[in-house]
Amino acid sequence: MPPRATWKGHLKISLVSFPVRLYNAVSGATRISMNQLHKDCHRRLRQQMVCPEHGAVERDEIVRGYEYDKGKYVVVDDADLEKVRLETTKTIELEQFVDETELDPLFLDSPYYMAPDGPVAEEAFRVVREAIKAAGKVGIGRVVMSGREHIVALKVLDRGFVLTTLRYADEVRGATPYFEEIKNGEVDRKQVELARQIIDSHAAEFDPAQFKDRYQDALLELVKAKIAGAEPVVAPEEQVGKVINLMEALKASVEQLEKKKPPARSVKEPAARQAKAKRA
Repeated sequence: MPPRATWKGHLKISLVSFPVRLYNAVSGATRISMNQLHKDCHRRLRQQMVCPEHGAVERDEIVRGYEYDKGKYVVVDDADLEKVRLETTKTIELEQFVDETELDPLFLDSPYYMAPDGPVAEEAFRVVREAIKAAGKVGIGRVVMSGREHIVALKVLDRGFVLTTLRYADEVRGATPYFEEIKNGEVDRKQVELARQIIDSHAAEFDPAQFKDRYQDALLELVKAKIAGAEPVVAPEEQVGKVINLMEALKASVEQLEKKKPPARSVKEPAARQAKAKRA
C-alpha cells in the first residue's frame, strides 16, 4: 500500500477530468539532523516568538501579515485566504504539451508521483497516460499547492506519472553575469583530445544506486564513536595538486588510466585447431 497522499484533486485535460493523488517522490528521512543545545547543560533549546513591545507570545496570539510599507502591515487571516481561490486550487489543469528536451533542468523543482484516486478513475487515467506516452510529450499545467500556484510538468513513468513543479522565469537567474568575465580564446586541440580520452574512459550509464552520501555515513560513524566514548577516526584530507603545466597533467592522467586497464586476456586457439596441431 502506498504512503499517505500529499495532495488530492483532479487532473483536467480539456473537458476530461478525473480524481488523482500525489505522493512525495523524494524523502529526507535518512539525513542526519542536529539539534541546538545549551552549551552548559546540553538541554535542547526551544524557539520562542518574541514581540519587541510585549515580550514572549503564545502560538495562538500569532497572525500572518504582509508588509506593504516600512513597518506597516496588513493582517491576512484564513478567511481572507479562502477568498483567494483559483480554478487550479483543487485541479491540475494541463494547458499545453511540449517535448521533454524543451524543459531546462534549471526550472525543475520538486517531483511527485501521481496515481489515480480510486478504481473509478483508473480507466480515464490509463487512457490519458497512453495518449501522452504515444505522443511522446510532457504536459505543462498549473496547480495550487502549499499556498501558491505552481507551474507543473507531467511525464509518463512506468504505470503512472511523475509530476514535477517548475520554477517561474523570474525565479531563475540568468547565467550571463556569472560567465561574462570568462575570456574567449583558442584552445590547444591536443589538450582537448587528451581531455576527451579521460572523459571517454569514464563513460558509463548513470546508476544513482552507485552513489552514497559518504559525508552522512562518516558523520554517523563519528556520532557512534562519541556515544561509545571512543576517539573518532579522522580521515586524511585529500591533497589536490596545483596545475602548473596543463599538458603534463593531462598526459599524466592518461598514463594513469592506461596503467589501471585490466590486462588483455589471451585468446585460446579453437579446440579443433589444437587437436590438428598435435596430430601433425
